[in-house]
Amino acid sequence: MKNIVVIGSMNVDLVVEVDRKPLVGETLLGKGFQIFQGGKGANQCVAAARLGGNCTMLGSVGVDAFANSVIENLESSSINVNNINKNNNLPTGTAVIEVYPNDNSIIVVPGANNATDVEYVQKYRELLLESDMVLLQLEIPLETVEWVVDFLWSNNKQVILNPAPASKLSEKILEKTTFITPNEHECNIVFGSDKSAEYWMRKYPNKLIITEGEKGVKYYDGKKICRIPSVKVEVVDTTGAGDTFNGALAVFLAVGNSLKEALYKSCIAGALAVTKLGAQEGIPLFEEFNEYMQLHETNNFDQQTKLQCKKG
Repeated sequence: MKNIVVIGSMNVDLVVEVDRKPLVGETLLGKGFQIFQGGKGANQCVAAARLGGNCTMLGSVGVDAFANSVIENLESSSINVNNINKNNNLPTGTAVIEVYPNDNSIIVVPGANNATDVEYVQKYRELLLESDMVLLQLEIPLETVEWVVDFLWSNNKQVILNPAPASKLSEKILEKTTFITPNEHECNIVFGSDKSAEYWMRKYPNKLIITEGEKGVKYYDGKKICRIPSVKVEVVDTTGAGDTFNGALAVFLAVGNSLKEALYKSCIAGALAVTKLGAQEGIPLFEEFNEYMQLHETNNFDQQTKLQCKKG
C-alpha cells in the first residue's frame, strides 16, 4: 500500500429538501432533511483509502459534535486521523444545502478549515517526506497550499492540486505542482481566459489534466492532445464524482501506473461514484472497482478507451 497524504477541508453537509426556493422573509416546511459527510479534502481522502491507499488526513475541525462525526467517518475508511487539528475557537466546517426541483442553493461556513495554516502543516514535514503522493485542494488557506507545494517540490515529492473552488494561481505554484486537475470552468479562472485551454495544456504537458464530467478528461502528452473518455453509467447523484476521480488518481499514480492508465482507471472510479446518493456514499470500494473492471473487460485500457488524439 502506498502512502497518500491529503491536506484539505472537512465539512458536514446539512441538506434540506423543499418544493421551491423560499421568498425573502418566508418560512417553508421542508420535505426532508439529511446529514452527509463532505469537504473536498475528506471526500478525496475517503476515495483514495477505499481504492487501496494507506491514507492520512491533515486538516482542521472544531471541538463539537460535528467534529466527532467527521473523525469517526474517516476512521471507518481506515484513514489515519491522529494528526487532525482540533481548534477550540472555530466550529467544524459546515455546508447548508437547500435542494428544490432542478436547482439548489448552498451556504458554506469554512469554520475550522481556515485553521489549516502553514504553522500547522509545518509540523508534519516528515510525514510529507514519507508520502508517495500528496493531494491538495483550495478549501484551505492559499498560503498553506503554496508552502506545501514549495516544500514538496524542493524535496522531489509528487503532489496533485485540484484547484477547487477555483482561484487565480501564481506561476510558482503552476510550475512546482506535479499534476493540476481543474475542470474547464476552473481552468479559465486558474490560468486566465485570455488563452485557450489547449494553449495551457501544451504549456504544461503531462501536468494539466482537464476534467470534462461524463466526457472524461483531456491532456497534452508532449506530442498530441489526448482525450480519455469516461464510461456510461446510470446517474443518481453527481456530487463527489470529481473528488473520487482525484482520490483515485493519487492512488493509481502512486502505485506506478502510467499517467494514461491512471487517468483511465480514475475516470471509471469517478463514474461509479455517481451511481449512488451522497458525495462519499457513492465512492466505490476497491472490490467494487475491480468487479466492474473484470465484468466489463476494461483492464486492457489501450483497446477500450480508443483515445481521441489531435496531432500537433
